[in-house]
Amino acid sequence: MSTTTLIKPMLKIENLHAWYGESHVLHGVNLELGEGQLITLLGRNGAGRSTTLRSIMGMVDRRTGSIAINGQEFITKPAHRISPDGRIGFCPEERGIFASLTVEENLLLPPMVGADGMSIEELFDMFPNLANVRKRMGTRLSGGEQQMLAIARILRTGARLLLLDEITEGLAPVIVKTLGRVIRDLKTRGYTIVLVEQNFRFAAPLADRHYVIEHGEVIDTIEAADVEASMDRLNHYLSV
Repeated sequence: MSTTTLIKPMLKIENLHAWYGESHVLHGVNLELGEGQLITLLGRNGAGRSTTLRSIMGMVDRRTGSIAINGQEFITKPAHRISPDGRIGFCPEERGIFASLTVEENLLLPPMVGADGMSIEELFDMFPNLANVRKRMGTRLSGGEQQMLAIARILRTGARLLLLDEITEGLAPVIVKTLGRVIRDLKTRGYTIVLVEQNFRFAAPLADRHYVIEHGEVIDTIEAADVEASMDRLNHYLSV
């Protein structure tokens, strides 16, 4: 297992445990990434990948351990302070599009967490599909349009740490390709990204490091340079 020590991680998680009610879901997760990096959380369904993102956001019943963002401890912060204080944007698997609002209204709704959020026109340049449906109601958007809108909405807020949960699930290949282009663009702009992804072919060329999660703990860490030599291990971890 290859590891890299980051001098100053933007996000560092140590010994993270999390509970839903009495259910103990995370059992000592450890991970880190530097500013401008992208990591993936890989694993089978139910392994604890999405719960890791929800724990960062304070969206679990209880959490212990350490979640440091730019050196500041977040484990004790109330949930409503986590996004603005950490400049975090969370794109959940269920997307959370407001059905009764237009695309444009959805983009204008979230509060700002940073001063340099993208403008509406910048977002339409990044997502031309959304520009074509800017006055369309949320109920009339395709799955791909909803996913692009969910990502665009957090970019509008000025967030610099992006938590993206299963953004390619159930989408047509042409939309998946568009999302890959967007993620590469965001990396060149210096965004820091944690990506929960089942589609390893999508994630592999984007990530600096892969964390494999099983039964609520990290069981392996694979650097981008080691992926080709580690395919047998990865296939074993990700097989159903």
